[in-house]
Parts: sequence; structure tokens; C-alpha cells
Amino acid sequence: MSSILTNNGAMVALQTLKSVNDSLDETQSAISTGKEVGKAKDNAAVWAISKTMESDIAGFEAIEEGLAIGEATVGVASAASEQIVEKLKEIKELVVSAQSENVEHATIQNDIDSKVAQIDSIISAAQFNGANLLRSDIDGNSTTSLGVLASLDRQGAGGTVTAVEIAVATVDFEGNLDLSASLTSITDSATAALALDDIEVLLNVAIEGAASLGAAAARLEDQSDFVSKLVDSMTMGVSTMTDTNMEEASARLQALQTQQELAVQSLTIANEAPGTLLQLFQ
Repeated sequence: MSSILTNNGAMVALQTLKSVNDSLDETQSAISTGKEVGKAKDNAAVWAISKTMESDIAGFEAIEEGLAIGEATVGVASAASEQIVEKLKEIKELVVSAQSENVEHATIQNDIDSKVAQIDSIISAAQFNGANLLRSDIDGNSTTSLGVLASLDRQGAGGTVTAVEIAVATVDFEGNLDLSASLTSITDSATAALALDDIEVLLNVAIEGAASLGAAAARLEDQSDFVSKLVDSMTMGVSTMTDTNMEEASARLQALQTQQELAVQSLTIANEAPGTLLQLFQ
């Protein structure tokens, strides 16, 4: 039945055109913003997951900065400890040369004193941003360990987040390498023999400390590399969930534009249909 009061065809064509226009607006927005899911209303579940991951990404980026500072602090201490090992080796050479009777023991002791002073200077200067891992007290606040934030562990999608630190203990060269008190002063071959035993102990302490700092520096570097790769992977994951696939969007846009033209033509035809009823009364 045809009616001049109700145009069913026009209503159907209008609904179709409205649906196509809505889809076209969504596609154009996705193309212009680059985000297929940019708001909660686009896809609430995906949006919630992406925001949680984005907050974690921001946290890990901050961790990267902290790890860089930690690496620098340990790196300074590690380089200083290796330099101290070299100075102790030089002192050992002097002590060995003092084992003979016909040498200038006083001159040798003066050389040793100079190198001891250099070691003390290295220990004092081996700080980064006020933290010195060669001292008994790292930062002047009775701290014996440097905590470096290394990770954020999340349990479940909305679970608790736990901060994980890498603790780097001081090697305390300030106390363990007190050469003024621990190294026998050389005045003759007898005291030189005692000094040789002393320097062996001190050298072992320095080597163990330098090795410990080197291992800590390597661990921080590995963790920094891991966090960097983790941030990249998480960023790619968020992108996969929320970013617009431009190839698909381009194809969809062209299809919708074609559908829009057809819907407009259908609406035009439907609107013209009541006019044909006039022919029945001519």
C-alpha cells in the first residue's frame, strides 16, 4: 500500500544514510587522530587496558632515568676502585724493591706515602651526585647501601604494583683500605717484609671490592637494556590495540563514501515516490 502520509521507503533510506554517516564520521576521526580507540566510548575494555599499560610505560620510563643515575654512580665508584687497585700494585712494586738492604728505604717510603695520599684522594672524590660507594657512609646519612629502582612488578590486570630495587652495598675502602694504619712503614728490610704481607691483604681487599662494583655495574646495565626493550614492547602493544590501521581505514573510507552516495540516491528516489501517486488522479 502506498500512502501520502507515511513514506516507508524514505524512512528506511534515511536510517541507512544516518548509519553510513555515523560510520564515516568514526572512520574520518580515526584517520585524523590516528587512534581507533581514543576514548572510553570507542571500546571501554581496550581503552581501560591501554590506559593501565600507558601508566606502566610512564613508570618504566622513569625507572630508565633512575637506572641511568645508578649506573653512573656505580660506574664512577668502579672506575675509582680499579684505579686504586693499580696504585696498590705500584705500592707493592715499591715494597718488593725495599726487601734489599742496599736501597734507600726512606726514599721508597716517601714514594709510598705519596701513592697512599693519592689513594685517599681517589676515595674522597669517587662520588656522583653526593653518593660515594667507596666510603663507609655513602651519602652522609649513615647509608651503607645504594638502592636503585629496577622494576615495577604487577600482579594481575588491576592488581597491586610492587617496586623492585637493586641494592649496591658500599665496598667501604675508607675503612677497609686505611693504608696509614694498616701498612707498615718501611725503615729497613725487616719492616719491608712486614709491609709486603700488609700490601697483599690490602690488594686482595681492593680487588674484591672492584670486582663487586664491576658486577653491580654490569647488572644495572643489563637491567637498563631490559627496561628499554620492555618499554618498546609495551608501547608497540598499546599501539596495536588503539592505533588506527591506516590501510584498513583508507579502504573503509572509500567504501563508506560510496555507500553514502548510494544512500543519498536511494533517499532521493524514495522522496520522489509519493509524486507518482498523482498520476492515479489524472
